Amino acid sequence: MAIGSGSGGAGGAGSGAGGAGAPTRIAPRSWAMLAVMVFGQASTTLVTATPAFLIPYLHAELGMSLASAGVLAGAPHFGLVLTLIAWGALTDRFGERRVLITGLSLTTLAIALSVCAAIYTSGVVWLGLALVASGAMSACINNASGRLIAGWFPVDRRGLAMGIRQTCQPVGMAVAAVTIPALANSFGIAGALAFGGLLTLVSLVACAVVVADPSIPAKTLAAASSNPYRESWTLARIHAVSVLLVVPQFVLSSFGLVWFVLGFGWSELAAGALVAAAQLIGAGGRVVAGVWSDRAGSRLRPIRLIALACAVLLVISAAFGWADWALPAAVAYVLVSCVSVADNGLAFTAVAEIAGPKWSGRALGTQNTGQFLASSLLPPAVGALIAVAGVPATLAAVAIAPLLAVPLVPSEREAHATATRTARAAR
Repeated sequence: MAIGSGSGGAGGAGSGAGGAGAPTRIAPRSWAMLAVMVFGQASTTLVTATPAFLIPYLHAELGMSLASAGVLAGAPHFGLVLTLIAWGALTDRFGERRVLITGLSLTTLAIALSVCAAIYTSGVVWLGLALVASGAMSACINNASGRLIAGWFPVDRRGLAMGIRQTCQPVGMAVAAVTIPALANSFGIAGALAFGGLLTLVSLVACAVVVADPSIPAKTLAAASSNPYRESWTLARIHAVSVLLVVPQFVLSSFGLVWFVLGFGWSELAAGALVAAAQLIGAGGRVVAGVWSDRAGSRLRPIRLIALACAVLLVISAAFGWADWALPAAVAYVLVSCVSVADNGLAFTAVAEIAGPKWSGRALGTQNTGQFLASSLLPPAVGALIAVAGVPATLAAVAIAPLLAVPLVPSEREAHATATRTARAAR
């Protein structure tokens, strides 16, 4: 998409041609909002990722099958799927600050319930339900943080800002990879879950102190609107692309630890450090991709190249796995993990810009719903496939997803036309 022709973002921030002229100066207050959103989203990412990093503990210590442990790993993502669009609609109606404070308060309460379920109940039913609830409440920040950043940053710096915002996911995953297995071994499931609750509580306090809605209130912007989904298939195609590209991302982050512990005989500490390194490097890759899109004046062209690179690297990783070459496999794993997450910020920004300020909350909710729906369904299926075919064959099969995504990426002309019509309707 030619980003200079976008709608001005979720909060009506100024426009300008991406990649042309001197970058707009950003006020310190905007950077403060961004910092709080990164910490908050990283905290909720750790909350939803915690069950995935409990898989080795559940499998080795409690004798749970990989498929059963995968069900628990997908529980928070299932909760996210149930509420993302609803949280987006609430953000469009009431603004970011109210949604963040309310949602993070409920998230903290849900995590406390999951800790109690881990301590006082047997089996996994009540724990699974509590994990679903924690995921459902934590969804508040996914849409609100995107709208907030799009509203506080102008279009020619929005790719950078959203790229930084998107580092929250790999940072949260990296922290989870390092801390959750160790906490589980020392304090059990309850201790691992409680760590996420503490981070969420800190995020709640930070939001209450720092966050303010963009200058144009969301409830005013939502008073009337032309539905962007009726304008064209552009947003739907971006959603479909993101669902396909989240498949390798989630498989790598959720089962990378399992691959190197069970497949190559690494210690949990060494495998966790590798997964953490991959996530942290991937965080930098998201920022680079955001800057790339600002300078290129396009969010969509980079996505096509990222999808192709991801497919190639998945096949290479699978080949090293079949050859039982641990170190080359580790290098390939880090590279493909980095590439597989680089598209997220670009797609997220494109959706906010195309949807316009009156629909961005719901559009971002729809964007995330598709991704997290895939994430909630993947763990049991992938766990079962790994048990039958092994990790290398699974990685090779997963390479099909980014290849399918390439032709689905909308053309620049289509995205430009949709964004222009949406912006005109929003005036």
